[in-house]
Amino acid sequence: MSLRPLLARFLMLMAVMVLAACAAMPGRDPLRVEVVGIEPAEGQGLELRLAVKLRIQNPNDGAVEYDGTALELDVNGKTLATGVSDQKGSVPRYGESILVIPVSISAMNAVRQALVLADGTQREVMPYVLRGKLAGGAFGTVRFTKEGSINLAGLNRR
Repeated sequence: MSLRPLLARFLMLMAVMVLAACAAMPGRDPLRVEVVGIEPAEGQGLELRLAVKLRIQNPNDGAVEYDGTALELDVNGKTLATGVSDQKGSVPRYGESILVIPVSISAMNAVRQALVLADGTQREVMPYVLRGKLAGGAFGTVRFTKEGSINLAGLNRR
């Protein structure tokens, strides 16, 4: 018997076993993400730069390793800010970490949001969606999403 068919069968069996092992892995709870700070950073020309501080909580029994991060903030359904970082780190099992991600707001995105606020429509709240990912590690990329709204009622009374 030729070695080639035997090798092909062995590789096929190994592929099936790997897929079965991946399917049997228990599900992971999603990461919990909160914005805990926003500080100004040095920008260039017509852009605004901010350092966004995120508290990442890991409610799982394994650490989440990462070697890069990305972040996108949508306000009123439109992209306002984006940022990336090549920082490396870990969110410990049943623990939390603070990540600082630099983000940019282009002049066009800022003007677009200002026009929405200035159109005369009375708004009580402004919805936002924060999307991000922690890239790398044993489980690959871990994505997170945080949705909420900014209460504008208090700002209008000043």
